[in-house]
Amino acid sequence: MDSRWATTELAWTTFPESGWEEVSGYDDSMSPIRTYQVCNVRQPNQNNWLRTDFIPRRGVLRVYVELKFSVRDCASIPNIPGSCKETFNLFYYESEGDMATDNSPLWRENPYVKVDTIAPDESFSLLEAGRINTKVRSFGPLSKAGFYLAFQDLGACMSLISVRVFFRKCSTTIANFAVFPETATGAEATSLVIAPGACVANAMEVSVPLKLYCNGDGEWMVPVGSCTCVAGYEPSADSTQCQACIPGTFKSKFGEGTCAPCPSNSRTSSRGANICPCQNGFYRADSDPPDSSCTSKSCSTA
Repeated sequence: MDSRWATTELAWTTFPESGWEEVSGYDDSMSPIRTYQVCNVRQPNQNNWLRTDFIPRRGVLRVYVELKFSVRDCASIPNIPGSCKETFNLFYYESEGDMATDNSPLWRENPYVKVDTIAPDESFSLLEAGRINTKVRSFGPLSKAGFYLAFQDLGACMSLISVRVFFRKCSTTIANFAVFPETATGAEATSLVIAPGACVANAMEVSVPLKLYCNGDGEWMVPVGSCTCVAGYEPSADSTQCQACIPGTFKSKFGEGTCAPCPSNSRTSSRGANICPCQNGFYRADSDPPDSSCTSKSCSTA
């Protein structure tokens, strides 16, 4: 599953002042939003940067970025030089703290790390409504305390409408009566991260080690190892917990079997019984299994 970094809006820094501009606009549902746009297509040699504020890494190794944007079709703009673009570049910069200034890091590809050149699936002309494109990119492995995102325009006419930063994780789950903790995905999209498991309450290990693999999409793979309910406890209806046998029932062995009614002439008033004691005047030999009936004749020998 996906997990958002934060619900607060990011702050932004632009370079140079003649580049990206914050403007008011509308989203898909016509709700007012603030966007960044740039359209210096008539001037050659554009190099306009837009950078987020510092984003703490929160221990994750790989970050995902969802971008929503619109791009003007160069062919629909009259009298423009051949330098008009319909793409922009996505970068990131790792840092051990919020150290960026208006002039640092330098506004160029190095020291920033390029993620990808982003191209729209659909561009629009002046007579058409802005067509919103959505793209998702990821990068990693990350190792420092946090990072900045940066967007470079080299001569496009476009609007950056939304930037959502998130990571993927496998949510806490129970498999084979073992619980596995929430686990962030690995450094690469193909990584498998091992999550150690622990038996649920009133269960015992029957196959070890207990582990489950979290893949790059935030989905659990096939579990390894298993637990089973101890004596006196049976699997719940959804097979995720071990619940105590109710009074009048018992379960003598560990395993996935269910609680059974007490044998004839025996009774238990407690929960979680692994045997039903014989009622007064009835007996069960020491060698008899717990599911055998109690009889009125003592089985002891002189």
